[in-house]
Formats: sequence, structure tokens, C-alpha cells
Amino acid sequence: MTISESIPFDQLHRFVAQSLATTSMPDEQARIVADTLVSTDAMGVYTHGTKLLIGYIKKLQAGGYDPRALPAIERQGPAWAILDGKSALGMIGCHAAMELAVQKAKQTGIAYVGLKATAHVGAIGYYASLGARLGCITMVTGNDIPSVAAPGSRTAVLGSNPIAYGIPRLHADPIFLDMATAATAGGKVYAACQRGEPIPDTWLIGPDGRPTTDGSLYPAQASLAPMAGHKGYGIGLWCEILSAILPGGHHTWNVGSWLFDDPSKPSNHTASITAIDVSVISDPQRFDTQLQALVDQIHQAPRAEGSSGVLLPGEREWSRFHLAKSQGIPLPSDVLDKLKLVAQSTGIVADWLR
Repeated sequence: MTISESIPFDQLHRFVAQSLATTSMPDEQARIVADTLVSTDAMGVYTHGTKLLIGYIKKLQAGGYDPRALPAIERQGPAWAILDGKSALGMIGCHAAMELAVQKAKQTGIAYVGLKATAHVGAIGYYASLGARLGCITMVTGNDIPSVAAPGSRTAVLGSNPIAYGIPRLHADPIFLDMATAATAGGKVYAACQRGEPIPDTWLIGPDGRPTTDGSLYPAQASLAPMAGHKGYGIGLWCEILSAILPGGHHTWNVGSWLFDDPSKPSNHTASITAIDVSVISDPQRFDTQLQALVDQIHQAPRAEGSSGVLLPGEREWSRFHLAKSQGIPLPSDVLDKLKLVAQSTGIVADWLR
């Protein structure tokens, strides 16, 4: 992976927001999207950060995604709601769903919000960490067009349906996990192919139902392997049910490909947010004290030879994030190439792209 000079966080954020503004997106919505994408890059998750912007811009320009849309409550109760995403970008839909779930959880202890008719949602761990910073244990799920085989299949059955959680801490960054239920994210296959790098034989299932290392077969002739076999398949199904079936959204092959379909067509992705307010169900100080004892126990586990110790989920990402905030984000060359396409498409220029 070729890394560029580090780009200041604020400069990259400004470029993303200004690029989105060219599609008639209001400033507040552009800020939410920029916060999500740039923070994801800062954490080192380059497959789900600003590299995706050119695809979103194309959909916004063609009308598949609506730059001015705001999610709306379709129906609700005291501890649940269903949001119509109105084909706004998934970052906007998930941010609205997270805020609503947290708001309801603070009244009832636990709340569920289903989000339908949204766009590709990006790195869902970002929304889980936001919910955690507001004092809630937060679970986020999403769905996508099928790209992942199931044990026993030769073709895709489910999407790489992601699941994430965030755990609040009083004096530290949230614990958070964000994972696809595929063996790897499809973006990592694309990125490896673009960089000419080999892929492991655990990532893809070929047209004969057997593992393959030929990344060029994906997605037309190969599917992603499920994470941990039947376990990943089972969790992927859980995500499909919470995200799509429960709120009545599009599922499996009724979800569009935001990358390959006609950009004038909506993709109708779905997602869900479940929030548990710690202060309603437990004493926050007691919760944090017990959580810290657990964290200390994990950190103090005897180290394997050559290991620097056991990390919490999200600990490496927060370390990168804080370093990037102070020293800039070291973007890979394939991300910069995509941002140059954004500049060509929108007319927004940046000195660091020249």
C-alpha cells in the first residue's frame, strides 16, 4: 500500500463538505457525511472512508440519492420507531436513527429504530461509537445486495451485512467493534485488485463453490466467503432480519447495487439501531467501575511471544484517530485517486490533490 503525505483532518473534511455542497446538499447534512467519512479514514479504515465519495457524488448527481432529503418517522411507539430514509445518504439516515434511538432509550431504557429506503451506510461502527458517547450501549446492523455465499451454496445468498456495537466509558474512548459478516469486506477485494496485491484463499468462493484467490472474479463470478462459516452466515441473517424484515424494507436481491446499478435509481438499503441507556438500567459509575475492571483484566492477560498485548475492540482505531487529528491522515494512493475523480466531477480543488 502506497501512502501519501498526511492530509490535515480539517482540510479533508472541508473538501468533502464542499464537494457534497455542489449537489445542492445543505451544509448540516454535508457536515454529517464529511464527519463520518473523514473520521473513518482517520481511524485507518480506508475502504469505507472518503474513497466512497465519488460513488456517492455520482448517485447524488444522477438522482438515485436525494441530496436534500431528510429521513422521516413513518410510525413509532415509546421505545421504537421506523424511519423512511427518503434515499438520503446512509450517513444522514443512520445519524438520524441513532439520535432517535438514543432519545427514546433515555426515556424507556432500551429502544429500537429501523431505517428503510436509505443509501449505502458506510462504516456503521461510527454510529455505534456516537451512541456510546451519548451514554448508550449501541448496536447497529445493515444489509446490502447479496455478495456472500452461505455454507453449501455456489452463489451469493446474503449481503456482507455489517454489525457493530459501541460501549460507553466515562473517562475513555468507547469500546467499539465494526465488522462485516463476510470473511472480508468487498471493498478490500477491490482495493487489493487495484493495487495488484494477492488475496488469501479465505476471502472468496468461486463459481464451483470452492475457495479462490482470483480477486478479479468478484463480484460477477465469485462471492465473498461468510465469516467463520456457518457462524458468519447466521449473524448475517440476524442483520437482514433486524435491518430489513422487521421494519418492512427491501431485502437481499431487492436491494440495489449502489456501485454498479443505474446511478439514477435508489438502492433502498436498510439498517437498524438498538440503544440501551446505561443510566436508566444501571448506575453509570458502577457500570464504568466494573467495565474498567474487565478492561484491566484483559489488558493484563499474559502476552504471547512477539505480542505487544491484548487490545480492546476499537483501541487501535482510536489510537490512529487521535494521531491523525494532530498530525494529519496518511491516505493511500488508491484513495487519493478516487478523490481526484471527485475534484474533476465537482470542480472543487485542493492543493494536496495536485
